[in-house]
Parts: sequence; C-alpha cells; structure tokens
Amino acid sequence: MRSVAINVGANTNQPGFRGPIFDDGSFEYIPIPESEPTRSNADVPTYADLELETDVGTVAETPVHLDPTFAGVHDRSSYTYGDPHGVKARPLLELDEGDVVFFYATLSTVDDDSAEWIAPEWGAYVIGHFRLAREPLDADAFSELSADERSSFAENAHLKRDPFDAEVLLRGDPDGSTIYETAIPLSSPDGGVDANPLVTELSGDSGKGPWWRRPMKFDRAGTETLLEIHRGERPRICE
Repeated sequence: MRSVAINVGANTNQPGFRGPIFDDGSFEYIPIPESEPTRSNADVPTYADLELETDVGTVAETPVHLDPTFAGVHDRSSYTYGDPHGVKARPLLELDEGDVVFFYATLSTVDDDSAEWIAPEWGAYVIGHFRLAREPLDADAFSELSADERSSFAENAHLKRDPFDAEVLLRGDPDGSTIYETAIPLSSPDGGVDANPLVTELSGDSGKGPWWRRPMKFDRAGTETLLEIHRGERPRICE
C-alpha cells in the first residue's frame, strides 16, 4: 500500500483566501474557482450554492471547481478527483487499486486559542483521503470506458469542462474514503512554512521551499501512520 498527498482547495492565489481551521481542528473545505469554460448544461455550483459558513465576499456568485468531491459534502454523492497537470497526474498514475490518495489544503487559523498543533496564521493540513476503488485512469483509458463506467465520474469537475481536460481521474471506494472532521497538520506548530516530520521524515519531500504546493509520496509505513493519526491512534503532533 502506497499513497500520494495532493494539494487542493482555496488558496491566496485562487480565489484570494484560504479556508478556515477552527480552534478544535475542524475546518471548512472551500474549493478553488472554476477557471475554464464549462458545458452549458453542466451542474456547476457557485460559492453561494455551497452554503459556506465562511464569508466569501465578492466571489459569492463565482462558479467553483469542486474537485475533489466527497460524498455528503457540498451536495455531492461520490468520491472523485481529476487533474490536468502532469506534475500531479504522474505520481497519481503510479498508484493501484487499494492505494490511498490524501488531500491536503492550506488553511487560515481563525482563533488565537487553538489546539497546540495548529500553526499560527496558517498551515498545511490533510483534510481527507480516498482508498482507490480502481486503478487511476489517464485520458485514453477513461475514453475507453463504457458509458455506465464513465457515469461513476459524472460529478467530477473535469467532466463538466468544455473540453474535458483531465490527465488523471480517480474514484474513491465509498467504504474507504472520507473527508475528516479534524485535520492532520503537515506544518509545524511554529509556523505554516515549516514542515513537520510527516513531511520531512515520512514522505519523499525535503520540506524545503514551497513544499505545501507539491505532491508528496508515502510508502506503506508513512501511509499507515497518516491513517492511524486520522483514526486517533497516534497524536497529531509527530515528534
């Protein structure tokens, strides 16, 4: 079992703010805006449609690129993810059915009196994961699926774009995929730019430079550690 962690969600570039992390480690998953043309009949929600607690200001009526989708979140019913960029697609395409994909986001700290593992101002946090229901698909493999097989990806934002542009598509097993109630920190409690040992010791990333934007690879031990933290079997601060 292997895994890859992928950066997702609102950030200071798109749409200009991050989602919040609250004092108990709960958070709000806010997607980026949709930046490409979409089919005229596609169901593309706006930020206002998501009924967010966060005040999104002037972008409320902006369509969103809701990717990944988590069942039960933002009116979605499936676990899907797609990406058009080779830097993310390549490591994901190396995975197999049963492997894990973690999704992490940069989140802004809302409260001064937060849990001790929450970084001041902002940090990077794992917000959910997929256990892959099938092997990742590149664009050619997806085109060869039957109509019924393609329908399981129907909620994915890349299928709503015109033209379709994903270089990789993932589908999570509903029994092994989830968005978290409590985030897992990848940043040090001292500051968002400082990677903690989950990054520097358990992934293949050095933790240098803008590590919080890069895909991270984890072997079996690293994958199991992240899953154990999610299940509450290990502390969120890893020494």
